[in-house]
Amino acid sequence: MASSALSRLSNLQNHLNPSDSLAKNLVKMSPEVSEALSRGHAVVALESTIISHGMPYPKNLETAKEVEAIVRDNGAVPATIAILDGLPCVGLTSEELERLAKLGTKAQKTARRDIAHVVALRRNGATTVSATMFFASMVGIPVFVTGGIGGVHRHGEQTMDISSDLTELGRTPVAVISAGVKSILDIPRTLEYLETQGVCVAGYKTHEFPAFFTETSGYKVPSRVDSPEDCARLIDANMKLKLGSGILIAAPIPKEHAASGSLIESAIQSALREARDKNITGNAETPFLLARVNELTGGRSLASNIALVKNNALIGAKIASALAQLRQQSN
Repeated sequence: MASSALSRLSNLQNHLNPSDSLAKNLVKMSPEVSEALSRGHAVVALESTIISHGMPYPKNLETAKEVEAIVRDNGAVPATIAILDGLPCVGLTSEELERLAKLGTKAQKTARRDIAHVVALRRNGATTVSATMFFASMVGIPVFVTGGIGGVHRHGEQTMDISSDLTELGRTPVAVISAGVKSILDIPRTLEYLETQGVCVAGYKTHEFPAFFTETSGYKVPSRVDSPEDCARLIDANMKLKLGSGILIAAPIPKEHAASGSLIESAIQSALREARDKNITGNAETPFLLARVNELTGGRSLASNIALVKNNALIGAKIASALAQLRQQSN
């Protein structure tokens, strides 16, 4: 049974047309998402790790529903992605969203490397950036919204702890809208690694790479886009040229929601020391650090996190709508 599931999954990445019958058998798409894709309408992919591992219930469910509503209000169809009982799902029902929110950390945090295992053992998986990109590309969704991507961890030159999000961006043609990378990471090395992977990094209305909780990081982006239409043309060119790589569109957190950079940085340094003392490493490190930073900042970092995700959803929906319109005009 497990080998059969693995065999089916291995064929999946070769079938990117959402109308393909094999893809339909292997991935469950909601009727709303399926119809939108077949008609060439705007669709925005959303990850599910933020629901299961990003915040407690019921705040996670409330935030997930609000983010989906923002996407709809701005002209696109939301497609939250997760694996439920071994079945990859693109577009969750209200009941499925609530189930995932209640599962919380009992749902396995699922990156690309974990997909086959979660499917084969019929487990529940909350998709990270890399897994969400994989499934979005598979069914033909070109735009994906998240909070912040993973990156090169601090002291990564010694630990080699580098998020699979970066290599996924290097090989999967999906545009990711995020507030840069989490400030718990090594930002300059992350940007260097993205350059090595051939990933176009563009600042949204800014020349500076944002640092998740704060608007600025002190590091410049190699390119800039100033409107959803700019982003749509960039994504369209990337697809037509068949570069095969993704795009990172870095949107700064709105000024009114940005936490104090010095306060966040102080909390990060304290949390990093605690993680080292407790020998917390690998994929357990980021959830620990984010939770600890939230505690140390009295909840300010969580409030900033939610605000930036909502802002990214608004921008992502507008980009997806502009891209759909551009493609319709060119047909």
